[in-house]
Amino acid sequence: MNKDKYVFSQLVTFLDEFKFLRIVKKYEGNKYIKSYTCWNQLLTMMFGQLSNRESLRDLIVSLEAHTGKLYHLGIGKSVTRSNLSKANEQRDYRIFQEYATFMIAEARKRRIERIFELDGHVYAFDSTTIDLCLSVFEWAKFRKHKGGIKMHTLYDVEAEVPAFVHITPANIHDTKAMSVIPYERGAHYIFDRGYNDFGNLYTIDRIGAFFVVRAKTNVRIKPKTWKRRLPEGVISDVIGCFTVYKSSKDYPDELRKLIVEDPESGTRYIFLTNNLDASAELISRLYRNRWSVELFFKWIKQHLKIKRFWGTSENAVRIQIYCAIITYCLVAIVQHDMKLERSIYETLQILGISLTDKTHLRDLFDKSNFKNIKELNDSSESNLFNF
Repeated sequence: MNKDKYVFSQLVTFLDEFKFLRIVKKYEGNKYIKSYTCWNQLLTMMFGQLSNRESLRDLIVSLEAHTGKLYHLGIGKSVTRSNLSKANEQRDYRIFQEYATFMIAEARKRRIERIFELDGHVYAFDSTTIDLCLSVFEWAKFRKHKGGIKMHTLYDVEAEVPAFVHITPANIHDTKAMSVIPYERGAHYIFDRGYNDFGNLYTIDRIGAFFVVRAKTNVRIKPKTWKRRLPEGVISDVIGCFTVYKSSKDYPDELRKLIVEDPESGTRYIFLTNNLDASAELISRLYRNRWSVELFFKWIKQHLKIKRFWGTSENAVRIQIYCAIITYCLVAIVQHDMKLERSIYETLQILGISLTDKTHLRDLFDKSNFKNIKELNDSSESNLFNF
């Protein structure tokens, strides 16, 4: 990379522009566009995410302060508040959705590690609700006086990046999103109590994948076989079938019910799984790692812009969320490819205040004076992104 390039321009080289342009052509995103293209729009949105801009006005003011640099940053000279606002309102959000899917695949391909030494991937699935003001976002009605949308995320626990993102209105129940998950044979899927949909869980079993779900306390299993010599902390470990008619109809095969007690708090956890051979310790460990998707939600809400939006239409909100995912994956790729001994959070912080510097990326991180930047306020979260 040329040492005279701006830091943001060097980051752009990690993006596959030709892939993005093919997607734009597919959806005719640049049709009748003379100057402010979809590529310029993407880079503008990513600049706002990386520099932590609070609003559309804040983003435009910061860009106007660097007017002479915009062309070399790749953003283009014709970026104005009206241009960006119009682009977010009118251009097909599927362009950014599809490119986010591509960036997710690229990040996962680079960062995959076999932490659990299983044949397939390990995924945690959950959703987070993004609150919206109903008087401004009228299309996002959730309750009588509340608006919002849900971001359903399939999180790759070993690669520590999202594998699949699905956005729905906030009033859609979590289990409704289980049917759109791209299931893989041999993979393990971890769910919390809100996903006790035995029909969808049986779908996972039929394709040859595995699930671990925290069961509700009223679940009833008729034991057929059970283990008598149990490791410490395991209260019960049985294999059987559902006794309730509807449950047995949705899931007619055998499954495993595991009751484990937390030695510190004394809380008992009831797990259901179709992995009949794995050790109780492995099942418990898999479920403990479900918390990584919760940390991802907290991290991305704190450090990228998906709580305050730069447009009010559904299209604009979706574009901003997908641009946040693209930005997250870009930072993860940069951290991995450059073999940086810094967390993703530290990488994002250093990049965010250096976007318009003319410093080689390697020099930027080697000579940086940012020492001991904490991952997040909660010390437990540092384990998620601190490689």
